[in-house]
Amino acid sequence: MQTAVGVFGGEGYKDGIEVPPLMVANAGQSDRPEISSLNCPPFVAVELCREHLGVHPCDRRRSINEYRSLFPAIDFSLIENDDDVLWKADTREKNEEVAARGLKFLSWLWTRKEKEIAIVTHSGFLYHTLSAFGSDCHPSVKDEICKHFANCELRSVVIIDRSMMGSDPATTNYPGKIPSGLDLPSDVADEKLPDEGKVN
Repeated sequence: MQTAVGVFGGEGYKDGIEVPPLMVANAGQSDRPEISSLNCPPFVAVELCREHLGVHPCDRRRSINEYRSLFPAIDFSLIENDDDVLWKADTREKNEEVAARGLKFLSWLWTRKEKEIAIVTHSGFLYHTLSAFGSDCHPSVKDEICKHFANCELRSVVIIDRSMMGSDPATTNYPGKIPSGLDLPSDVADEKLPDEGKVN
């Protein structure tokens, strides 16, 4: 959460305007100043959007009550349990389970009214979730979707729910019908099909 509020936090405090901070000063012994929620987007904590669960103590979350005191302006209302009931000391979540949890998260994401949403989470969660997509694309597209994320990497992804467009369900996120021909990124298509698309 510290990364999210650091990147997307609001403006500095202004005289006469009282808003709760996104993060209190020195949250988690970070030696960081308080971060305002003034004019910032909504922050919603979602339990599904977490790193691999189990075994590693670093993947266990604190109690929600503790987080609420550190991050007063973040909405924790969707998290049902104060304590971390998902993390198990003796069982590590399988990659397939992380991906399934990620797809559940994406199903929840479709319920949001916002059109542009920043998801701040761990690389493993994103890697396994996004690996569920692109199997019917050119291998270079699949490779791009499934790259591991670097620490604090910002990556833009557009996901389109084809069912909302009255189109046939498919795993490709192309808006509308699936186009004929190869599904190649433009730079690869230019190399493989140099004569097509040239203006005469």
